[in-house]
Amino acid sequence: MSERKPSIKTGSSSQSRFQVDVVTEGSSTPAPAPASTPGSADGSRAPPEESKGRFKVVGFMDPGGLGTATDIGHPPDVFHEPDTTRSDSVSLHSSGTGQTHFSDSHSNTYYMRTFGHNTIDAVPNIEFYRQTAAPFGEKLTRPSLSELHDELDKEPFEDGLANGEEPSAAEEAAALMAKEAKGGSVKFGWIKGVLVRCMLNIWGVMLFIRMSWIVGQAGIGLTIAIILMATTVTTITGLSTSAIATNGFVRGGGAYYLISRSLGPEFGGSIGLIFAFANAVAVAMYVVGFAETVVEMLSDVDALMTDELNDVRIVGTLTVILLLGISVAGMEWEAKAQIVLLVILLAAIANYFLGTFIPVENKEPKGFFGYHTAILFENFGPDFRDEETFFSVFAIFFPAATGILAGANISGDLADPQSAIPKGTLLAILITGITYVAVAISAGSCIVRDATGDQNDTVSDTVNCTDAACTLGYDFSICKEGGCKFGLMNDFQVMSLVSSFGPLISAGIFSATLSSALASLVSAPKVFQALCKDNIYPGLGIFAKGYGKNNEPLRGYVLTFCIGLAFILIGELNIIAPIISNFFLASYALINFSVFHASLANSPGWRPSFKYYNMWVSLAGAILCCVVMFVINWWAALVTLLIILALYIYVSYKKPDVNWGSSTQALIYNQALTHCLNLSSVEDHVKNFRPQCLVLAGYPNSRPALLQLVHSFTKDVSLMVCGHVRTVARRPNFKDLTQDYVRCRRWLLKKRIKAFYAPVFADNLRHGAQLLLQAVGLGRLKPNTLVMGFKNNWSDGNMRDVENYINTIHDAFDLQFGVVILRLMDGLDISHIPGQDELLSPSEKPPKESKDVLIPVSAAKDSDSDSCPSKTHSNQSSPLIIRATETKCPLSLTDQRLLESSQMFKKKQGKGTIDVWWLFDDGGLTLLIPYLLTTRSKWGDCRIRVFIGGKINRIDHDRRAMATLLSRFRIDFSDINVLGDINVKPKKHNKLSFKELIEPYRLREDDMEQEAAERLKAQEPWRITDNELELYKAKTNRQIRLNELLREHSNTAKLIVVSMPLARKGTVSSALYMCWLETLSKDLPPLLLVRGNHQSVLTFYS
Repeated sequence: MSERKPSIKTGSSSQSRFQVDVVTEGSSTPAPAPASTPGSADGSRAPPEESKGRFKVVGFMDPGGLGTATDIGHPPDVFHEPDTTRSDSVSLHSSGTGQTHFSDSHSNTYYMRTFGHNTIDAVPNIEFYRQTAAPFGEKLTRPSLSELHDELDKEPFEDGLANGEEPSAAEEAAALMAKEAKGGSVKFGWIKGVLVRCMLNIWGVMLFIRMSWIVGQAGIGLTIAIILMATTVTTITGLSTSAIATNGFVRGGGAYYLISRSLGPEFGGSIGLIFAFANAVAVAMYVVGFAETVVEMLSDVDALMTDELNDVRIVGTLTVILLLGISVAGMEWEAKAQIVLLVILLAAIANYFLGTFIPVENKEPKGFFGYHTAILFENFGPDFRDEETFFSVFAIFFPAATGILAGANISGDLADPQSAIPKGTLLAILITGITYVAVAISAGSCIVRDATGDQNDTVSDTVNCTDAACTLGYDFSICKEGGCKFGLMNDFQVMSLVSSFGPLISAGIFSATLSSALASLVSAPKVFQALCKDNIYPGLGIFAKGYGKNNEPLRGYVLTFCIGLAFILIGELNIIAPIISNFFLASYALINFSVFHASLANSPGWRPSFKYYNMWVSLAGAILCCVVMFVINWWAALVTLLIILALYIYVSYKKPDVNWGSSTQALIYNQALTHCLNLSSVEDHVKNFRPQCLVLAGYPNSRPALLQLVHSFTKDVSLMVCGHVRTVARRPNFKDLTQDYVRCRRWLLKKRIKAFYAPVFADNLRHGAQLLLQAVGLGRLKPNTLVMGFKNNWSDGNMRDVENYINTIHDAFDLQFGVVILRLMDGLDISHIPGQDELLSPSEKPPKESKDVLIPVSAAKDSDSDSCPSKTHSNQSSPLIIRATETKCPLSLTDQRLLESSQMFKKKQGKGTIDVWWLFDDGGLTLLIPYLLTTRSKWGDCRIRVFIGGKINRIDHDRRAMATLLSRFRIDFSDINVLGDINVKPKKHNKLSFKELIEPYRLREDDMEQEAAERLKAQEPWRITDNELELYKAKTNRQIRLNELLREHSNTAKLIVVSMPLARKGTVSSALYMCWLETLSKDLPPLLLVRGNHQSVLTFYS
């Protein structure tokens, strides 16, 4: 069978760029050789591997196949040949050589015809919307925007595919055939999967051995009220479950899956664990109930093996082993067992109702008389005894109404969970509710409350008797004194008495207990497996593994068996039973709250196809569940809430790396949006000023000291944005940009730096900074302070970079930003140092034998860098990490000091001073930043020293005035120093050093013609003119003198904050301004140059 792949080949300049050969796929008759074309002189075909280009797209195609080239819209100059075998689908690929190829397949994986034309655009297809976790062979991808929009000759993605590696058509077909050969997994419909399970779980043992007692205590009226109250709670929960289940595809995990995907991993993880545990312990409860019934029957015939307690343990152990065998055999066998149990249960219920219509005379002394109006009226009202109340009776009945999640818990085994869960759950609630009401009415209408069981207790003429039994010929008035063993109040087995065949009721009790135990034994592992798959709790992943075609959680079955067996052997279930009931109720409450929360968040993704729900009804249901928890047992409710709270706090602290689009995220967005809009409607006030910082840091891990210092005074106080100006020759593709962004965000999260990351592409630092200064922020959440690193290597680099650097400062002032510049003696940028791979996730890290080198960009270094260009380069478009093959070499002393200083703000600073040189009033930003630092634990031991300029004859006056101002600002300080000698001329050798510094940048216009000088100044605007030097001589001397004073007074400070000198735009050249900053800040401890926007940021008014 021959197979050829057509290709679109690049022809010569005189020919069309696109030339297409249409697919010829194997047939008995070989296809004729294609004619030679200008683009392919020998008529040869491209090899199959060339089809691994960057286009991988999907569309639809009509059954007619491709037809001819003319049919699919080929250009007139395209040569083609007729198909010998029609194809169902076609894929279009582009190779890295600029060639594009057709690939033909039958699997709908690649490009298929869209409206009958040759386009890679695809029509809507449900397969495009499947998650990546879909079963192998079913995931298809639409063409990306880049594939449709980018230039054809753009380089392909590294993996050759636009949306990640996907299986080929042949691989998908093989996988599908293998799956079909193996046999598909067993899936249940709504009746067998949901309705049957829910009814079996709700029709518990309570129906046969406690319902009659509840009617005797509460009467028919209040019993119906109790049933309706319980049914109301379960119905609301059922409606909420239906809403969540129909809001998208439901996977396995039941209640855990529904809650976690709605409210997030914190609620889901906490409720999932206790829900699985509750089901595991419920197995023990139901099995013990079955065992007690069996042991009671053995006791009646004197056939006990040892004693009653140990017999319960023996029977319970054997029973749970049998149930485990049924469960491990597979869901199909478990479903068959449930059907058998349902038939027995239905027969027992029918047997009871049939017996109520067959009055037997020998049953009358025991209280059963058949349907009589007198009995109905007498039993309609309550007759609470033994300190029972309405709520205590309700607490006893309510667990019988639970079990509505039995179908949802196996959601992964349902053929159509979205349809099955609503229909099956709600119908089960309706049927079982009607059954309970019918049993209550029938029992209350034909059985009296008390009976002696003695046939001789008939009515005599001498006794004044008014009870219903008296009208029927019996006098049970002696029962008022107590001691009677029959009747609704005294005989738990009265339904066996009433039924037409007593042993069938015992079989019904067995069926109810075993079916509930079996349902719980299946539910617990399924929920636990889903929880473990999500890796919410590290260390539990061993239980996530499934086996067989149904992905059975065999390890979960064993764990559930062990938990159930342990509680069976303990035997004391009376204490644990209320907690288990409250665990289930907590699940119901959270399901109801999930619907309310999702509706409140008003997310566009919340659109369940089940419309019969209301957010306020769901909220009422959640509150009702919580109320019922306390009604059943208040201490158990408290224990449940404490356990949920502890698990919630644990999961919140661990922050699992999952994103399920929960309603919590949607509500946070809504609240953030609302608050942003509210902020925008209010004018700023000086009391609420916060230094909201835009930090030009490049890649976040390239200047950690800068970020850590800014984070110290913005954390939990104000906004911090890490701006990154990327000056690459060619912009990377979207995939690389996204990966870069994710890595940078991951690094910030790992370092617990509360900041946003905002990258921009620009020609140079200034243009990028202009974009960030103007565009970053939202409403009032907008930066007002620009933070930069000092450009340490400015004298060694291109002066145009210095020009851009200084102009960035001017642009910030033009936009009324404050400016902060940090200088460390050893520099800030560590991006050139090998081994800085912290932006990589563990899965992305390379083998240890290779070396990674972090660089800001590849072909050209970012212009906002403050270090020398890296010696290692890469041809990649925008790498964060590049791989170097040379052996690891030791760091130089300079790099070692740089690495040490880059972590200096990460540790606690200890005792010391923050010296604030508040020389010029900029509105108070120079003072506010040090104050905010001292409020942090890392800087808490540091004290603020304030230095101000003054005159020798006014030092005391100036000190008192500043002390008064600081006290009114409520800012603590340790000392105030007035610099009376600030205007003294600087030392001669320092002036000579400054002269040597500026020498390379002087224009020296007096040594050349005026025209030449003007031309040079225009070409190199940073040049310093002689006139400029003379004009700003005093200001130059001030910077030199200030550096002398700084080294004299603040050489041991932990941090120096000094007012940054201003340079008039258009008058002071960038080289001179840079020399001022260099001279002022050199050879000093960590130093912040600060200049506010001269708007007050401090106030002493309340």
